[in-house]
Amino acid sequence: MRILGIDPGSRITGIGIIESDGRHSKHVFSTCIRLGNADFPIRLGKIYQEIELIIHEFQPQQMAIEDVFLSNNPSSALKLGQARGAAICATVMQGVPVFEYSAREIKQAVVGKGGADKSQVQHMVKLLLNLQGKIQSDTADGLAIALSHAHVGATKSRLQEALAKQG
Repeated sequence: MRILGIDPGSRITGIGIIESDGRHSKHVFSTCIRLGNADFPIRLGKIYQEIELIIHEFQPQQMAIEDVFLSNNPSSALKLGQARGAAICATVMQGVPVFEYSAREIKQAVVGKGGADKSQVQHMVKLLLNLQGKIQSDTADGLAIALSHAHVGATKSRLQEALAKQG
């Protein structure tokens, strides 16, 4: 299964693509979409266009994205929601199913604790994907989201199979 993970942001959007069988995952591609200081609608358009290009090139079968979180700054929360919307629309328009995970679920799946900090997430992403060198935090977050989906999705499938066998 090829999974696209997206960590949306109004300035930087982290992208990670992995291949996974639910137990073993392999790094395929990762990058950051740097949006600069252009007018906000232009940045949203760039998120849409870049994700569309990435989907065409790498052909992911599923996409996972971080769910909306509450923020002390309503303006930031709205911009983040709009960036998520642009990413989701680009993905859905390419026929790729979308799955959403909270930050806590992602950290729990990758690090083992929902309150993990960014450096712990980066460290575990590097270990799980056997990556060398420094990894940018937004890129690590995109990969962590993809890994979370791989692990959670595989676990759900195994549970469903076990329940079906029990009748």
